[in-house]
Parts: sequence; structure tokens; C-alpha cells
Amino acid sequence: MKLLKISYIDEMFSDSDYIKYPENTFFKIGWEIIVKKEDLLKIASIDSVEEKDDIDVTATFVRVATKRDREQHNKNKKDSAVALELAQDKSCELNLDMHFISAFYTFDRKHLFLSYTADARVDFRELAKVLAQRYKTRIELRQVGVRDRAKKVGGLGPCGLFLCCSTFLTDFASVSINMAKNQFLALNPTKINGCCGRLLCCLNYEDEVYTELKKGLPGIGSLVETNEGLGKVTEVDVFKRTYKAEFKDKGVLEFSVNE
Repeated sequence: MKLLKISYIDEMFSDSDYIKYPENTFFKIGWEIIVKKEDLLKIASIDSVEEKDDIDVTATFVRVATKRDREQHNKNKKDSAVALELAQDKSCELNLDMHFISAFYTFDRKHLFLSYTADARVDFRELAKVLAQRYKTRIELRQVGVRDRAKKVGGLGPCGLFLCCSTFLTDFASVSINMAKNQFLALNPTKINGCCGRLLCCLNYEDEVYTELKKGLPGIGSLVETNEGLGKVTEVDVFKRTYKAEFKDKGVLEFSVNE
């Protein structure tokens, strides 16, 4: 048996798995296949074929998708869009503070998943009952965070490019305000927050570099002993490896860490 990497099509959020397939089965990257995961049939696209050890295999190959499978998938997409609108309308009728983001049927239509955002926990039992009566299938409502919403909806970041989370990021790394401080950024929410309202994911990209470059440099506000006497550090340039210090009788002078 060989391993095959797949990505699920039209899931609420991007997901991928490894499945095993028979040695005599031939695939091409981009082909669509039917797999079984958690007793549910799902349609997936082949990303790459590779052999690895110690990989968790959580899905099972069923068959290569047929023309009828693709027609079923397209019908599921259309019905999911209708279900999304209905869920939003019914939630308003029930005075539920919910903003629905996406909906999708599993390939076998045994489950209908709907994702939403809300400022607080919501008692959606009545809504779930209404939807279950309408669609005669199992309904699962998932509350997701604002970062997940941005990932799904997409948009442009302050850099002018499409959001990292909706293009290439596969998961959300922890981002802290200390990263902004470490990179000498102004702690202005409009500058360091993304479209989701949380700290920019890209603060992670250069944080390690700044931490390394700052080694050997004094911290801003610290007192340093120099050839000119005792001064207070007012500015640090990690790229030039210099810092500026203020003296009572000499003003502000610049020094290099190599001096």
C-alpha cells in the first residue's frame, strides 16, 4: 500500500489527509476521488503522491470520482448555498445573534455543517430543530473565531496582498503583543491588527530575526556606560548595530556595539 495526500473540496476550512491506496491503482495530481472518513463519504482532490513513515492515515480510498459523483457534488454545493441563506434568515427570525459564514453537505448528504461567528455563546437548539425538519439530515452548527472567518472570506491585508490565512497558511500560530514590541512597531491597533481584528499573523515572520539581531544591543530605556560616561538609551538600530544614548551634558550621541 502507498500513501496519497489529498485535500478536501469545499470544506468549511482547508483540510488535508493521507490515505492508503492499492499498489495497482494509478492516479494523477488533480484527480478527484471519493474517500471515507469518520463513516462519511467526502470528495477530495489529489495533491501529491508520496511515501512517508509515521503518518496518521484517517481516511480510506473508495473510488475515483465519476461523472455522476461530480454532478452530486455540484448539487450539494447549490443546496448548501440555499441552506446557508435559510439558516441566516431563520436565525434572524429567532432573534439569534449569529453570522453564518459557510455551509456544506458531506458527499453522502448524511451531514449538513454550518459555520457561524457570534460575540457570545448562542442557544441554537430551536434553529437546529427547524433546519433538521427542513433538510431531514443531521445538522451540525460550528461556532468559529474571527481568524477562521477571515480565512474563509478572504480579503486584502495592509500590505496590499491577499490575506496569508486565505492563501498559504495552513494553521494559526500564536501571535503576541510582545512580537510587535520586539520589532519596534507602534502599538496602534490600526497598524498591527489584521482584517480579523486580531494581531497580524505576519508578526511571526520576522520576530526570530529581530530577536537574533538584538543580541548584544542594549534595550531602550536602559543605562549604559560608554566612553562619554553614563547615558540612557533612547534608540536602537538593529540593522546598523548602533544605538543612541542621551547624556545630561552632551545631548544624544550614537554608538556602535563594536566600539
